[in-house]
Amino acid sequence: MLLGVFITLVVFGILFLTGASAIPSQIKAGRPDYFLLRHIFFGLLPGFFMLAVAYKIPISLLKKSAPYLFVLNLFFIALVFVPGIGVTSGGATRWINLYFFSLQPSEFLKITFVFYLAAWFSNRSSLKKRKEKPVFLPFFLIILFISGLFKFQPDISTLGVIIASAMVIYFFSNFPFWHFLLVFFLIIILFTGFVFLSEYRLERIMLFLGFLDDPMGIGFQTRQSIITIGSGGVFGQGLGSFNEKFVFLPQTIGDSIFSVIAQETGFAGSIFLIILFFFFFYRGIKIAEKTRDEFLSLVVVGLVSWIYIQAFVNIGAMLNLIPITGIPLPFISYGGSHIIAEFIAVGLLLNISKFSER
Repeated sequence: MLLGVFITLVVFGILFLTGASAIPSQIKAGRPDYFLLRHIFFGLLPGFFMLAVAYKIPISLLKKSAPYLFVLNLFFIALVFVPGIGVTSGGATRWINLYFFSLQPSEFLKITFVFYLAAWFSNRSSLKKRKEKPVFLPFFLIILFISGLFKFQPDISTLGVIIASAMVIYFFSNFPFWHFLLVFFLIIILFTGFVFLSEYRLERIMLFLGFLDDPMGIGFQTRQSIITIGSGGVFGQGLGSFNEKFVFLPQTIGDSIFSVIAQETGFAGSIFLIILFFFFFYRGIKIAEKTRDEFLSLVVVGLVSWIYIQAFVNIGAMLNLIPITGIPLPFISYGGSHIIAEFIAVGLLLNISKFSER
């Protein structure tokens, strides 16, 4: 069932990207299939390959390799700041130049950090041991270090998703609840500092809270997203009806793809998509419940929480339920690195599910 939901979401992505990417592709490369083909060859195909690898990898290797993969991932994130290796686009330095394509290492931290935390917390096998040696301080220090790396990219939206999934793992690790509340409070202070240190982020918060009105500036994407979603009505305008020539929506193939889906399929199609993500999360939790190994159970909880939280944040931003974040919709938005990382997560979930059935 998890695989079926995943395939449905991927098909959703291809279906709506085909129409939404036609005009940007024509402008960029003089042909309507440029972005769709890049999505397939640099996202979906390597993604399916890595899914197969993750599905076949021996379960015993996962826990042993967790710390090394995490440190290696941090090293690659640091490489984005090296001149000649890091790639800057739109004022952000988040990618590594691999000549034929660019890789965003931060997307893979969503996996390796989950593995690292699951291995770390599961090693503290008894509740007594957890009370004797609290981990909330080293946990927060690691969060602080990662936050520093993301602050200078900058990529606070991705950092928020990573920390949110990390907090879910912490919550389910049976540490004293007051530890969780303390760490949560410290992280709120950390993000508040990030907001006030950035005029752009502060303006987004002020706009969301209604203290700022800038519909043709920083509020343009939110306004156009609401207009696009509303134009879909109950059942939508029909597949292929979206046309950028008449809809002034930024990032149509990226973080605004939900608005395109809402216009073409309406409220009914939007609800169906949200139910798919909810069911993906539900099936993941069922896998975690069946898994007797605490490490694997925490890995499953972390991975499905990341996918679900990211989907919630993306859709919520398009509906103006939360401030605009700029993160992709899992399995659907155009991209390479985020698609590959999400496909790896699905391969791992299927692998753990297979292992748990034995």
